Amino acid sequence: MFFGLDDEQREIQDLVRKFAQNEIAPHADEWDERHYYPRELLRPMAEMGLTGLVIPEAYGGAELSRLTGALVYEALAQADMATAVSVSVHNMVAGLINHFGAEEQRRRWLPGMAAGESLGAFSLSEAHAGSDAANLRATARRDGDSWVLNGTKFWVTGAGQADLYAVTLRTNPQSRGHGASTFIVERDTPGFSIGKLERKMGLRSSPTGELIFEDCRIPADHLLGEVGQGLEVALSALDGGRVNIGAIAVGVSQAALDVAARYATERTAFGKPIGAFEGIQFMLADMAMKTQASRLLVYEAAWKMDNHEPATMAAAMAKCFATDAAMAVTTDAVQALGGAGYVRDWPVERYMRDAKVGQIFEGANQIQRVIIARGLLGDIATL
Repeated sequence: MFFGLDDEQREIQDLVRKFAQNEIAPHADEWDERHYYPRELLRPMAEMGLTGLVIPEAYGGAELSRLTGALVYEALAQADMATAVSVSVHNMVAGLINHFGAEEQRRRWLPGMAAGESLGAFSLSEAHAGSDAANLRATARRDGDSWVLNGTKFWVTGAGQADLYAVTLRTNPQSRGHGASTFIVERDTPGFSIGKLERKMGLRSSPTGELIFEDCRIPADHLLGEVGQGLEVALSALDGGRVNIGAIAVGVSQAALDVAARYATERTAFGKPIGAFEGIQFMLADMAMKTQASRLLVYEAAWKMDNHEPATMAAAMAKCFATDAAMAVTTDAVQALGGAGYVRDWPVERYMRDAKVGQIFEGANQIQRVIIARGLLGDIATL
């Protein structure tokens, strides 16, 4: 299978890479240090179509292919993984509204999202429901022409910054698989508040926090899809989300490799560049192989989604391999730089801190291995 990029894809890739390196990379360390979310980037990114990657042109979006989207996320992550993750989550929510929303919902919310005026956030996890997504305790109860929401959601990317939250809540206490529904909750809705923001190892310029619902009343027409369809709605985004996270991991790996290779040509020891030593050469060679293998797995999964082929196993493989590789590559980059890699004068320590979460979110890599095993073994894997 050949992944040749056409002229439009190469043009988009170059455009995003230049923007990311000029407007994001020079500030990424400062944003990380200050825990600052650069909301001012939304408008210029919207002008390039990045906040409407999956939104149809009829609603102001770019409606790019999954493969082209992977190129975008990779280029953004080479500058800053936190920014790339925020854009990915925003587009995930836009995709849910486009796929499951009624026409009135699409007209109401998608144009603002495409224009960078409304930021989207996705909320499924709870304190007792992470990998076990069906174990939800936060509830939504129908009351006339409204739904009344109560409970707390955790680990929400963009908490406090987002304007629209796609939230999956339990609507039938007697059912697990079909006992949840997904809603769009707007930021200023009475009874909805932002709880604690997490103090994280990495992705510190992308806020992660909890959502609190206390008799929060939303209109009945904020239901996304059908009652009881909530897990289907939420989980439908995961294949695409895993391809996106895989692409982001590739971008982080490439950034770490680039810094390490440059450092190996500039730093001298024992009278010659450290890149002349076999120990460094082999380390860089392994980093390059892992990065390229990750890239090809991601591109294959994206291609399968674009061509409507079964992609769940491919997406799981791409996400799992690419994020494991990013952790290894960034760790080796720190090692290659030695003491310089451990301090914040060089960005590789940030790359390593950021890369770790890739093995955890969008389904922990242990869950990805379960998905892959089930794809290989079928029902035997569930005995």
